[in-house]
Amino acid sequence: MSETKIYRYLNDDKTIPLDAEGYLVNREEWSAEVAKSLAAEEDIALTPEHWELIQVLRDFYTKYEMAPAMRAWVKAVKQHLGEEKGKSIYLMSLFPGSPAKRAAKIAGLPKPTNCL
Repeated sequence: MSETKIYRYLNDDKTIPLDAEGYLVNREEWSAEVAKSLAAEEDIALTPEHWELIQVLRDFYTKYEMAPAMRAWVKAVKQHLGEEKGKSIYLMSLFPGSPAKRAAKIAGLPKPTNCL
């Protein structure tokens, strides 16, 4: 069983359990406010472009019951948002480092498979 920590947000008036890597333990507790707080922990200020990518991730999870690794996410973004946004470089510009992992965390999803 993975170790959990408690994440406080919204002026310490609510706590959300996260696993040792910072992913939500209970996906049902996700909200836009939680996403903003998780993004702030990742030094990301969410823009409309981030939100549309988060929605693609959440839709993918609803359909396939798993968070997509990078290649699958790029393909899903291309299908939903077009050729220009469906590129790895675009996703990396909004979620630097490991885009699939960082975005899944902010979207309230589990760590993508095949991501170290």
